[in-house]
Amino acid sequence: MKRRETSLFWRLVLRVALVLCGGAALLSAAAWYYARAAADDAYDRLLLGAAIQITANMTVDAGNLGVTLPSSAFELLGLAERDRIFYRVVGPDGRTLTGYDDLDAGVDVAAARAGPVFLTTEYRNVPVRVAVVSRALSDPSFSGWAYVVMAQTTEARRALAGELTTRAMILVGIMSLLALAGTVIAVRYSLLPLDALAATLRARDPQDLTPVDADMPRELKPFVGSINHFMGRLDERVTLLQRFIADAAHQIRTPLTALSAQVDMLDDGDDLDADRKRHLGRVRDRVSQLARLTNQLLSHAMVIHRSDSVRFKRVDLGDIARKAFRSTVPITVDPDVVVSFEDSAEPVFVRGDAVSLREAIANIIDNALQHGVAQRLAVRVRREDDRGLVEVADDGPGIPPDEWSAVTARFVSSKTGEGNMGLGFAIAAEVAVAHRGTVRFLEKGERDFTVILDIPLYQEGT
Repeated sequence: MKRRETSLFWRLVLRVALVLCGGAALLSAAAWYYARAAADDAYDRLLLGAAIQITANMTVDAGNLGVTLPSSAFELLGLAERDRIFYRVVGPDGRTLTGYDDLDAGVDVAAARAGPVFLTTEYRNVPVRVAVVSRALSDPSFSGWAYVVMAQTTEARRALAGELTTRAMILVGIMSLLALAGTVIAVRYSLLPLDALAATLRARDPQDLTPVDADMPRELKPFVGSINHFMGRLDERVTLLQRFIADAAHQIRTPLTALSAQVDMLDDGDDLDADRKRHLGRVRDRVSQLARLTNQLLSHAMVIHRSDSVRFKRVDLGDIARKAFRSTVPITVDPDVVVSFEDSAEPVFVRGDAVSLREAIANIIDNALQHGVAQRLAVRVRREDDRGLVEVADDGPGIPPDEWSAVTARFVSSKTGEGNMGLGFAIAAEVAVAHRGTVRFLEKGERDFTVILDIPLYQEGT
């Protein structure tokens, strides 16, 4: 089951979104609370104004308390069209002068002497807001406290509170969305140093194991430090591997060369019978095969190592092919075999590692000498469009086309018999791939079978 990839960007955005949602919920609750308080305050002022106007119109005439209800008081309350209004005027003796006798505020009216009293209660099974206002009456024939109780249903208050809350929530929602969009942009730009670090690492040469020197935020410094520490350890391992390959090549090749010389010395004697000479010949062949296999294995290890550790530079493919030709074609080659080398008329520059390319060309030439050449071997270097080609042609039987894709694999050979290691073309193919090239074949025609090492030409800036 494929593991689901997590995104740091979306994790940050999600967490900020959750914080914004929580803040929006708190702001919405606060908006509802303050909207309700604002609606109560606005309508309480209307109730208080109406009650004060009624108390102001109380008169005492001949010891009798009278009250005139001003129309302006009810006009203000009538602005709330969906609400109903109830009132009651109570004299000093507790009798109702006018209004609803059963309108009882449910509080001690004496408390209203210190100032207006507001409360929320129910009257006739509907919620109402009540205001109680008192007035002290002082007359030679009449004195005491009179009270005005004003009540109003709360539909308009709830509607106003709901409208204010809705507007506030819309504003909070818009601000939250803008904040979330700003957060997305801010997080995206904040994570750009990660993309820059990734681009820096991708742009580095595979052989460059020097520490990463990039301007990074403080939070990324430990990450960059860990990368540099890892590359330092990797560089140490690569250096040890280089030393091991060099030591192994020296320590293995030297005794093999000595053993081959000793076998040759034994073969010089005339006192050996035919049977012993036959066995000695087999020993010589085995030593030769072992030396060849060892050289190819070490060459293969070196090529793999250098492809990952050596920085490529501009090299002359013709010069490399000439050196490979001279080192591979033995001086003691059969005089009946015609060997030739043809360089390009102009330099063929490629971007690569000269040592690895020389090993690849040498293995192709050696494979032709061992398994292909009958009477003719030709090595040619030439340009073709934006490619550099090294062609090794021989007049041998060649390789059938249906085996071309297989012979470039390790330990696969198109020839049977002793001494066929199947590493020559594998080494050449791996070097070609490391240089963004390929090893290909031309089918044997009337003359020669040809193996071609195809490498891109050097381009400035690559």
